[in-house]
Amino acid sequence: MLDALAYLHDSDLVAGFQRRCGLFLVDAAHHTRGAAPAGTPDHMDQSGGLQKTTRKYQDSNSNYKYEENGCIRPKYEVRNWPLHIVFLFSAGLGHEVFYITGLPTIHWNLDPFLCRRLINIWALVMYIGQVMKDVLKLPRPLSPPVVKLETRVDAEYGLPSTHAMAATAISFTLLLSAPARIQFQFEVGLLMAVTLSTMVCLSRLYTGMHSVLDVICGVLISALVMYATYPYWEAFDQFQLSSSVSPMAALVVPFFLSLTYPQLEHYSTTRGDTTTILGVGAGCSVGYWMNEQLGETFDPQGVLPVPLPPLTTHTLALGTARFLVGVFALVGTRQAIKAASLYLLYWWYNIPENDKSATRRKEIEVPSKFATYASVGLVHSFLVNRIFILLGIL
Repeated sequence: MLDALAYLHDSDLVAGFQRRCGLFLVDAAHHTRGAAPAGTPDHMDQSGGLQKTTRKYQDSNSNYKYEENGCIRPKYEVRNWPLHIVFLFSAGLGHEVFYITGLPTIHWNLDPFLCRRLINIWALVMYIGQVMKDVLKLPRPLSPPVVKLETRVDAEYGLPSTHAMAATAISFTLLLSAPARIQFQFEVGLLMAVTLSTMVCLSRLYTGMHSVLDVICGVLISALVMYATYPYWEAFDQFQLSSSVSPMAALVVPFFLSLTYPQLEHYSTTRGDTTTILGVGAGCSVGYWMNEQLGETFDPQGVLPVPLPPLTTHTLALGTARFLVGVFALVGTRQAIKAASLYLLYWWYNIPENDKSATRRKEIEVPSKFATYASVGLVHSFLVNRIFILLGIL
């Protein structure tokens, strides 16, 4: 059993998958800096896919330490660009850009109920996954032999893969929840859920950020959470929308969980990312509760389950307009609240304005991110649809 787990966690297994997909590590010893012709970007050489950076050649836990001594990260060559693009796109489905655009689009153009259900389960599985990472402290794949295509999360631990967890939870929660709301062919939905979650899982191997064991555990943990909570989804819906204590609980509990997030010896993005997710969930929960109290839930018109909206030029134009207006509102809220919260926190703790490193301190990072993304969630769930009405696009 232990041998099997060690095999699934082996970096060579990930490197082998990358090579089969056309991503090859190039020995850094065979290349020297300055070899690229004039006009070539500094992260490429003649092969079209060789990347350099000022990092140590190998890490023990993906906790790279940046250096200024000119060390070169192992370079890579891409031999299958279509697959490379597909996997990078799939990996992007687990990033903030997708969450601030993809999930709200379901609310604005399909059904707020489904969006709320997805955000609830997404916040739950992501919190569990992030905490498990920093409690178990299992390393990411080593580089070399693995090519790592992402750098932001180098300091995070590996198991479980929260991309795999989120993709599994979102895909199959939508599949289980949609039949009561939207008319569609279940077999098609199942195929789409399996395809989406599989592509995201494989992208974590291709980008070199997770071992096979990380991904398998992420899928299984997410499935277990869904299985354990599924009988209570309706009861939680009732509490979230109707209870007088719901708004307070939605704000206090996630903020407490953010403040008590496991402390590491080094700085990691996991605490900030977890606070972001919990903040979004908190703000959305308050917004949906307010909609329910006002009797304006923006549910689909007609008897449920309703047919899917027809793909006409008119519906596509309306959908595009809602998307652009909605994203503008969310991004604007994010920028305004982030700037205001950091200004107030820097003033409160008497921190110089030019001290950018202070944003990593818990007393700065947690309140700022929670306030910012709770505001984003509230604007998304409560305000944006009312803007649509004023503009005549709902």
